[in-house]
Parts: sequence; C-alpha cells; structure tokens
Amino acid sequence: MKLVFAIVHDEDSPRLMAELNKSGFRVTKLNSSGGFLRSGNTTLMIVVEDVQQEEVIGLIRKYSSSRQSAINTNVTPSAMGGAYIPYPVEVMVGGATVFVVNVEHFEKM
Repeated sequence: MKLVFAIVHDEDSPRLMAELNKSGFRVTKLNSSGGFLRSGNTTLMIVVEDVQQEEVIGLIRKYSSSRQSAINTNVTPSAMGGAYIPYPVEVMVGGATVFVVNVEHFEKM
C-alpha cells in the first residue's frame, strides 16, 4: 500500500480531485502555499494499492498543467537606493510535485 502526496496549483485541484473521485480514489485535501511564489497550492493525500500507483500518477500528470505566469518581485532597497520597485519575472507555475511513501498500517475508523 502507498500514500501519494501530490502538491498541485489551486487552479488545478478541483478538476483533478473530480477525476480521481470518478476513478474511485478517495482524496484528502490540505491547503498549502509555496515559499517562493507564496501562491495557493493544494496538497492531496491519496492511499492506493501498489498496483494503482501508476494510474493515480497518470491522472495527476494529465490534470496538473504547467504554465508561464508573470509575477512581481521586489528589487532590494540597497540595490535601488532604499525604494522597493516591483519587477515582473516570468516563471513556470502549476504542474505537480509528487511524493510516494510506503504505508505500514492503514485503518479507517
């Protein structure tokens, strides 16, 4: 048995959760945020049998799209004489970060 942790962008989570549920997987949703972009993420926890791991990862891959986005960063005050100046930077957002760990014991009460 495996526990799949999938960290996905908030925009992708409703559709991904619906598709996982449609395929018979139960999902626990946790709100989270990234440290760099400080944007909203969703961490999904899915317990699966070993043979279902690739199916779940395939659904995550299919419904978690990467895309370019412009974010504003601040130039440090020392670089610009003390004033913060917003500076747009193109970054990739979305996609998924997936961790799979072995489950020693699972019990639903």
